[in-house]
Amino acid sequence: MIVVLVEKGPDGLAVEVSRETVTFARSLSEAGGGVAIDAVVVGEVSDALREQLAAYGVRDVHRLGGEAYDSFAGAAWAAGIESVLAATTTVVVMAAGTPRGNEVLAHVAARRGVEMAANVLTFGGLSPFVVTRQVVGGQALEEMRLGNRPAIFTVAGHAVEAAPAATPGAATLVEHAPDVAAADLIARVVSSEEPEPDLSGDLKSAKVVVGAGRGAGSAEGFADLVELTELVGGSMGVSRVVTSLGWRPHHEQVGQTGSRISPDLYIPCGISGAIQHWAGCSSAKAILAINTDADAPMVTKATYAVIGDLHEVVPAINAEIRRRRGE
Repeated sequence: MIVVLVEKGPDGLAVEVSRETVTFARSLSEAGGGVAIDAVVVGEVSDALREQLAAYGVRDVHRLGGEAYDSFAGAAWAAGIESVLAATTTVVVMAAGTPRGNEVLAHVAARRGVEMAANVLTFGGLSPFVVTRQVVGGQALEEMRLGNRPAIFTVAGHAVEAAPAATPGAATLVEHAPDVAAADLIARVVSSEEPEPDLSGDLKSAKVVVGAGRGAGSAEGFADLVELTELVGGSMGVSRVVTSLGWRPHHEQVGQTGSRISPDLYIPCGISGAIQHWAGCSSAKAILAINTDADAPMVTKATYAVIGDLHEVVPAINAEIRRRRGE
């Protein structure tokens, strides 16, 4: 059996990267002769979520319930997954390569004293089980052999495109209320706050992202960039230096320690393209870079580039969009 940790969004449904992970699991299942795929979900499991997971071919949905799961605690989630593994014969444990997915499966691997592969892109064989994963911020690929069973790994965001299964599963609900040690709750989320409304939207699913880096110059230098974002109906994404300087909120950050995006179009303005930022935007289908430095890494890797000051180029783009719209 293949076990997939599924994360939920605010709507109670599986987030896109979790659906991608289940899709990845199906290809692994097919290569292994049709191994069943089960999901692990923490907290409430709605009928809509079960229907969604059934459409993706999930056989059973293992729900982890109890007070220990009222808030996120990586070690407690790992203890819950261990309870599922104890009741099943599992050959692979997977999760999306999100902060939570990586943390929880790292706990599972540590409990078992085995290796874990993070940010896997493909698998190259089942016996031995070999995977290829991203390392060095996505700039290099590493082939890794997972000799233990179950094999434990996370899947890089957008390694595959999420797609329903040709044959739906039953998504039968299986309840679990495992005992969780006090030590597993020492590190946990005790409170959370919703960010104020902004232009970041859902960066991971945005079709167009307007990016900005140090070249914006200041917090006030974002006026034209904000207008461009609104004109194209996109989301704002920024480099780490922008958030470090306090010009824009952290949840807009794109990069290795921020969001990984795959829009149809990414427009990085005044962003040099450091390896950490490139790790978050390299999956964009097309990149239009605006920069004064023709040799900047972002410019050399872009699909298209405009060499110039963003404070001159972006207002011109905005004006042309408005002109074509008759505004």
